[in-house]
Amino acid sequence: MSEFQIGDKVTAIYKTGKYIGEVTDIRPEHYLVRVLGVLKHPMQGDLHNPKEISSGIFHERRALAFREQANIPKKMVRLYEEEMPEYSSSLREAVDKMKADLSQDSAPWNELSLKLIEGLEKDYFK
Repeated sequence: MSEFQIGDKVTAIYKTGKYIGEVTDIRPEHYLVRVLGVLKHPMQGDLHNPKEISSGIFHERRALAFREQANIPKKMVRLYEEEMPEYSSSLREAVDKMKADLSQDSAPWNELSLKLIEGLEKDYFK
């Protein structure tokens, strides 16, 4: 695992989302990463029971916002060497990909996830 410096451009996995950002602080077990783009939108539902709706809990999971900072475990951070995308267009691409993937199957989890994503879109892309 390589050590990153403040200002380095990185990818970071946070819960079930994947982001592009920059390191703003270095902590013993984490990097503080400022979000500048979205590569993968977080999965909807209960993180402890993925792809299940029987637990009775189904959370709406928002993507981290532009310039929001998150503590990311060091093992979940990698170097990012491509051009930095614009945040809202990267979020749109991530949402569209998730919707396309969810639309492949009419399982109850997919249907409920699509409903939550459509609600998030109204907020994200006003």
